[in-house]
Amino acid sequence: MKRFSNSGLRRFCGSAVVFFIFGFSALGAQDFWFDDAGSDVGGGASDIASSGRPGLRASGDLSAELLVFPHELRDKGGATDWGNLVSATLNIGASGPGAEAVLNFNLSPSTLKSSASSDLSQTPPVIDELYLRVFLGSLTLETGLRKLAWGRADIQGPLDVTNPLDYTDLTRVGDTMGRKIARPMIHASLPLGSASTLEGVFIPSFQGHRYSLDPEDHWYPTAITSGRRDRIIDDLIKELGQFLPPALLPATESAIKGKAAGISLTQSSIPDTSGLEYAQGGLRFTTTLGPADIGAQYYSGHLFRPAFTLTGVDELLVVAATTPAAISLVLPNLEPEPRISYNRYHQLGFDYTQVIFDLSFRAELAAHITEDLSGDDGNLYNPFLAWSAGFDRDIFGFTFFIEIDESIRLLNDKVGSNAALDTEAGSPLTTTALTTQLSRAFFQDRLEAKFGLLWNVEAGDVYLMPSLSYRVDDVEAVLAGGIFAGKDGGELSQYRNKAYIKAAISYSF
Repeated sequence: MKRFSNSGLRRFCGSAVVFFIFGFSALGAQDFWFDDAGSDVGGGASDIASSGRPGLRASGDLSAELLVFPHELRDKGGATDWGNLVSATLNIGASGPGAEAVLNFNLSPSTLKSSASSDLSQTPPVIDELYLRVFLGSLTLETGLRKLAWGRADIQGPLDVTNPLDYTDLTRVGDTMGRKIARPMIHASLPLGSASTLEGVFIPSFQGHRYSLDPEDHWYPTAITSGRRDRIIDDLIKELGQFLPPALLPATESAIKGKAAGISLTQSSIPDTSGLEYAQGGLRFTTTLGPADIGAQYYSGHLFRPAFTLTGVDELLVVAATTPAAISLVLPNLEPEPRISYNRYHQLGFDYTQVIFDLSFRAELAAHITEDLSGDDGNLYNPFLAWSAGFDRDIFGFTFFIEIDESIRLLNDKVGSNAALDTEAGSPLTTTALTTQLSRAFFQDRLEAKFGLLWNVEAGDVYLMPSLSYRVDDVEAVLAGGIFAGKDGGELSQYRNKAYIKAAISYSF
């Protein structure tokens, strides 16, 4: 794969850093002054900018963390990597009368290693955000590596389409903005009157969700890699059984399984998505009508979740269906390799939020139109609908949050049952996730207890997330854990043996 991180993105980042430095110097050509340590680097037009005085500010945190996987202590005699023992975030900003520059870093052993090797991502994980915001009258223009939140959902609603997520560390699943991967983009925002805003975004390249590619890693996604591979091979052999003479089937089955046994998803399996053919963009309009905030958007992009296939499968099926006797001649040359692709789609979506009976209610609805308009192309995802609804409420000192997210496949009757022929074979018509959290603060909000739950309804698997935190001024101590359970084969239950306990202490500055 030609990785954007190895060429184009690194040139982009280098240019952006130079641009940041020169912009920083221009903003501060007069006297520099430092804002309070806790300033919000990534917010809107800052007080510094509005005051007309250029300024530099810095904030961040330093953490010490211990991550323990009990199954490893039991099965490997205590051999474990213990997670990121020390990590930090550093947020630097420069502001002037007409512009802001923002540079945010994630500094930890894992992000530094991944950024150096560039084998997980087109965007170096060590860079959280790097962008310039310019105020042109009422128009705000942003350009650089940016995280953008669209829609109303608190977790990951269907309208939040601009940034992929990092799935290489599921201990951070509740931190949606933290897990977002910044992407090169141009974003513009224009107020229309006092209650409406029009936004536009252009993203010149694409990156899918980031998954671990190491089968030995804690969070290697077997449900969409080796599990998917095995399902394709099993269904391929079943399909061949309809064409091949019984005498040829045992040897054919043995040969195919032997060739496929050692293959796994690698970086070379991922297509080059750095070109303009993968460009994305959209428009979003938001306004207030009485007590309700509503929004509508159009977006053209690529699905973050990849479609997984094996090379050589289609050719083998053609030979079996036309000239079965030639199968023994074709098999020696069969070299199945995993390949993933990212389907293009167009989205039309709407969102709504309103306080109803003391409930802060939010909802989203979106239609996703893929290129499989007939629903019968096995290499593509079918068009689908997606919706999200949730609310939060304070009850007797407890804060309760719940959100339901669901996708509904259209033209489902055209989806086959054979994974070798259809990338969606075996998946349910609907995919529903329930996320909930109950929390309570004690001792003047210094101590907080939380219990979170993520439940994939159709798959029947769950992720339980209890935590306890104690804060004194700028220092916070956290004790948290994660438990995975449910039916075999689910995207959560595949981590059944990855239950963990995490203890951390952090200082914010």
